[in-house]
Amino acid sequence: MAERGGRGSGGHGSLDKSITLPPDEIFRNLENAKRFAIDIGGSLTKLAYYSTVQHKVARVRSFDHSGKDIENEPLYEITVQEEITARLHFIKFENTYIETCLDFIKDHLVNTETKVIKATGGGAYKFKDLIEKKLGLKVDKEDVMTCLIKGCNFVLRNIPHEVFAYQKDSDTEFRFQTNDPNIFPYLLVNIGSGVSIVKVETEDKFEWIGGSSIGGGTFWGLGALLTKTKKFDELLQLASKGQHTNVDMLVKDVYGGAYQTLGLSGNLIASSFGKSTTADKEFSKEDMAKSLLHMISNDIGQLACLYAKLHNLEKIYFGGFFIRGHPVTMRTITYSINFFSKGEVQALFLRHEGYLGAIGAFLKGAEQDNPNQYSWGENYAGSSGLMSTSPDVYPMQRTRSGTFDMLEMDRLERPLVNLPLLKDPSTYIPDTVDLTDDAMARKYWLTCFEEALDGVAKRAAASQPDSMDALERAEKFRQKYWNKLQTLRQQPFAYGTLTVRSLLDTREHCLNEFNFPDPYSKIKQKENGIALRCFHSVIESLDSLDWEERQFALVKGLLAGNVFDWGAKAVSDVLESEPQFGFEEAKSKLQERPWLQDSYNQWLERLKEGPPHKCALIFADNSGIDIILGVFPFVRELLSRGTEVILACNSGPALNDVTYSESLIVTERIAAMDPIIQSALKEEKLLLVQTGSSSPCLDLSRLDKGLAVLVRERKTDLVIIEGMGRAIHTNYYAAFKCESLKLAVIKNSWLADRLGGKIFSVIFKYEVPCQ
Repeated sequence: MAERGGRGSGGHGSLDKSITLPPDEIFRNLENAKRFAIDIGGSLTKLAYYSTVQHKVARVRSFDHSGKDIENEPLYEITVQEEITARLHFIKFENTYIETCLDFIKDHLVNTETKVIKATGGGAYKFKDLIEKKLGLKVDKEDVMTCLIKGCNFVLRNIPHEVFAYQKDSDTEFRFQTNDPNIFPYLLVNIGSGVSIVKVETEDKFEWIGGSSIGGGTFWGLGALLTKTKKFDELLQLASKGQHTNVDMLVKDVYGGAYQTLGLSGNLIASSFGKSTTADKEFSKEDMAKSLLHMISNDIGQLACLYAKLHNLEKIYFGGFFIRGHPVTMRTITYSINFFSKGEVQALFLRHEGYLGAIGAFLKGAEQDNPNQYSWGENYAGSSGLMSTSPDVYPMQRTRSGTFDMLEMDRLERPLVNLPLLKDPSTYIPDTVDLTDDAMARKYWLTCFEEALDGVAKRAAASQPDSMDALERAEKFRQKYWNKLQTLRQQPFAYGTLTVRSLLDTREHCLNEFNFPDPYSKIKQKENGIALRCFHSVIESLDSLDWEERQFALVKGLLAGNVFDWGAKAVSDVLESEPQFGFEEAKSKLQERPWLQDSYNQWLERLKEGPPHKCALIFADNSGIDIILGVFPFVRELLSRGTEVILACNSGPALNDVTYSESLIVTERIAAMDPIIQSALKEEKLLLVQTGSSSPCLDLSRLDKGLAVLVRERKTDLVIIEGMGRAIHTNYYAAFKCESLKLAVIKNSWLADRLGGKIFSVIFKYEVPCQ
């Protein structure tokens, strides 16, 4: 199932060596590469390697304040340390450049531990001697289909927006699918020279259940005979311009219209190439190529549908060089599947389909390290993203990305799983607005992030005043993120569904890429210290109120704390221009009741009439006033009612969000002031956990496994999500098996207007699941 038709289809002796490779962009961290794998087709090579990446991380450590006057002392020490993490690199390039690339790898390889390179693909044998000569590594061939399946399982499990349906005539070509936590079973239809249809049941159990000799090679071979066009991609280009109805005989050509008895549309193909038997004329190359494409695609689509029905499978993924991201092939396959399944089955494609063989070969070579025990995340800063091959954007992307395409995956510290309390994990969508679909929202948010970029870069540089190269790195960050935003303007589907969350996460990835691990660390340190000094007086004030007044004051405090969000421009402008802006000032900013979303009365009634909740899971948002004066008094009240509390904070930094390590120090200091918190910690009725995330938003399908285990063990029956990123940009529509409370203050005028409110409008959603 080799890929052919590229400039490198000849012998490797004639390969072009004139290119200059930009190593900082392509073969990144090569000096630390530990293990290699390669997948070589007829025209494209996919190289995989594992490397260790050294980057900076911010750490906090509590000072020993015993016996000291701590009024003006920092709450904790902040240090920036070097940390080594694992990264997978996948690079795709034309075979034309394989010799130059191998020379480059040989020259820059320093500490590789491996003596073997795993290889798969039809070209692995052809280039075996060249690889062994250049790299001094023994080529160990792996089975093509085994590698494809392993690679497919890996991307389905680790990349949330991997799967898409293709819709040519809609505003967006790519319709990304919700990740089903149960990836098995599925049907993989690999269309190379022929067609292989494989049923995949588990990680290691799959079987070839059928196929056809009529595949991509048939299209290429017959196409070459009909059009004298020898290159596969050029043949597809001809097909994209053709009109198959000039060549194909339609139902209406036979019956004069639709065939009503059988329910067949008049525009349905009755006979492929049928008009060539009666028409006394020459047909254009474009029309013949299009007719041939429809004929092959319809045959494959019908086969796939029949096998899916026979084996009771709902998910059909298509791959192979016949697909390879070409709109014209995806469109015809999609039409065929839709027709033969009567709309019951969708043709699904993979964003990283071209890498499956290389990923699988790598995993085969790394089995002793068991990479599947970890969760992995796409590094947006180092990945090219999905590119459209539509004529209107294709020239731009080729200029931007050249011949090379990259995917980078970072190993995450902890395995990630679904929150067990989600009502239906298979239909859970974290994001509230799909910017890929909503052109007006997309334009606004991309502009918003562009306008904020200079300020973010300045904040990053200012966070490292003692670093000689901080300004230079901040400018590199600015340029990189700006380029990402321009790509997303042209191709919003590049990294999956475009959302506010993905824009924020991409920015965090770019900041980390240039060693700005926590630009807001000093701000958080200062604000945590200030808020702690106010904690006792806030508690005294709350305790002086009667029960009903206190409940409202607690909610109002929680909302006021949420105002302190450095990620919102309306707030950051105030915080920078008015240093005295504090808790009481934030309360005065809040919308008066009735709120924009207001189910406070129902919440109050539940507290009055219902039994205490067994355990509440609270996802905290910002540091400082938010967590200390807003969240902790609320936690304290729940504990007083007899409710256990799991307080979940980010594993890593993002904006001024509180991190798990910061929450430990803050909680320790609060416990020293408050016997209720102290007792709850001691008796393990208050538990602090990390979410596994480093995002200002919240994806409940990718949470720390330890958190999920704890939620089950404690029989959690209340979920509380606070903050604009976690409760509005994400999870606004999330449905749970238990009661939930979503609270946020809207700190963006455009978003407030979209939701029918104004700046500082309040969202208070108390929801009870249907019995």
